Amino acid sequence: MLSHDQVWEAIDRLAERHSLSVSGLAKRAGLDSTAFNKSKRRSSDGRPRWPSTESLAKIMQATGESLDDFMALLGSGVRRGAAPVAAGAGIPLLGFAQAGAGGYFDDAGFPAGHGWDMVEFPACVAEGAYALKVQGDSMLPLYRDGDVLIVRPDASVRRGDRVVVKTAGGEVMAKILTRRNAQIIELTSVNPDHPDRSLPMAEVEWVARIVWASQ
Repeated sequence: MLSHDQVWEAIDRLAERHSLSVSGLAKRAGLDSTAFNKSKRRSSDGRPRWPSTESLAKIMQATGESLDDFMALLGSGVRRGAAPVAAGAGIPLLGFAQAGAGGYFDDAGFPAGHGWDMVEFPACVAEGAYALKVQGDSMLPLYRDGDVLIVRPDASVRRGDRVVVKTAGGEVMAKILTRRNAQIIELTSVNPDHPDRSLPMAEVEWVARIVWASQ
């Protein structure tokens, strides 16, 4: 049975997937810009308010997502049909230098192709997670050379999260997400000796959240 929170979280994730705020998603669907605001999710006496089926149909049509796509956003945010990977099981591992080359990821930032090593992960993770090995000192003091970062492409990303970003030019970087909208993404460098970045979203292939580091 679906919960009130699950449905609203799925709407939030749908907006994030298309680099929109919930207000931007509502406007794209031809709805009032406040239709999905946090304040509209409960009545004044605290009772839960549910989005209408018409509203859900409109946002799926506006974003080109199917009902299956929307259902996959419910719950934990794991892709539909994805199962947890048990602790100690192998997950794909790639060095940051390799990650910039073509053929290792699909369009959504999930592992694809050949050439991946495997590494054991000490906790249960969602299927689709993978590991990137830090190379060099550009990510000090948070991450050292040889540290392994576990990345989840399907995890919700919010301001302040540590993320891995791949650009259309093949650059792969670990940064802190400062701001993201439909036009631009702003990133704070984890190493103060390296500059912060501001990139047009048109130049970004994907953004994935770092969920664990071997420190």
